[in-house]
Amino acid sequence: MGAVLQAAMMFLFPGQQMLAGLLAMAAVVAISYGFELFSLITGWGHYDFWDAVASILGGTIGVAVIVGIF
Repeated sequence: MGAVLQAAMMFLFPGQQMLAGLLAMAAVVAISYGFELFSLITGWGHYDFWDAVASILGGTIGVAVIVGIF
């Protein structure tokens, strides 16, 4: 997820790698924790804060890989 979001942000904001990285990380956090909140509110699935943390770490690695390539 992080790699795709970082690549999309770099496409949308060419030449502004810092802005693209910040927006990609904000989206990773929002999606990861938002999914867990959705599970908590609706009762579909199982809410677990540490699942959100793990998703954010995975997204961070994806963002870092794409930043390292460019």
